[in-house]
Amino acid sequence: MTTLGAVFRPQNPPERLREVVRAAQDSGLEELWLWEDCFLEGGISTAATALAWSEGLRVGVGVLPVPLRNVAITAMEIATLERMFPGRAIWGVGHGVQDWMGQVGGRVSSPMTLLHEYLDALRGLLAGERLTVKGRYVQLDDVALDWPPAAAPAVLTAATGPRTLELAGAAADGVILTSSTSSDGVRAAVDTVHAARPETVAAQPYPVVVYLLAATGPGAADRVAAELRENERDTSGDVGVAGDAQAIADAVLRWSAAGATSVILQPTADEPDPAGFVRFVAEQVRPRVP
Repeated sequence: MTTLGAVFRPQNPPERLREVVRAAQDSGLEELWLWEDCFLEGGISTAATALAWSEGLRVGVGVLPVPLRNVAITAMEIATLERMFPGRAIWGVGHGVQDWMGQVGGRVSSPMTLLHEYLDALRGLLAGERLTVKGRYVQLDDVALDWPPAAAPAVLTAATGPRTLELAGAAADGVILTSSTSSDGVRAAVDTVHAARPETVAAQPYPVVVYLLAATGPGAADRVAAELRENERDTSGDVGVAGDAQAIADAVLRWSAAGATSVILQPTADEPDPAGFVRFVAEQVRPRVP
């Protein structure tokens, strides 16, 4: 079965999160995803509050930019929330938008090296290991968590280009694809990721999460097209969907058939009713997606 979720976009003021969480909880949404986009809202703080304001709702963070966060701090934050809300969060890390990383003095000369070192260290710390690492970017000296999670959570990574997709397959527990990924792009990404997976884990399930830009109601097509143009994406391609619940469900099924295990519907940045969008996803789109 395809997992279906929705994004609370950080273009909404933080004080609107509670109404969206309640709408997600009450409508039976499977997953609510949050972003740590610069310079809007923090991923850990919003995840903690969303988890505390709900019961059973899974909360995804996609993603924490690794140049912004020391890996030990990230491990401590994730471990704390995993112990308080075991198994309810989905954790993603990624390169971060390089221009944003440059604005805060965090841009590195080899983002691939940093991400690889970070994934290895983060997964090890969350598994309860004691690590000494002398990498190019990650430096740990006899570090272990005093309060590791009872069960190490999966760590996903965002990926777009082939090299990062290969790294996702080799070193992460799952991959997150952006809303600029067409259904054909999902298929190609899945092939790349699975080809890079170690033989020892190749048969195990591997989450492939993809965001799908979506809008419904009056002006939906115009809002999707405007956002695609603003982000310099092709408005004529197989990216984004606008329409009623059936039209959006049909798009979800195309992305699922291409290999996505989770399709997370991403409203436009100017979505007028974020809580209503969440209810629409759970109550109208979900019944149309097997």
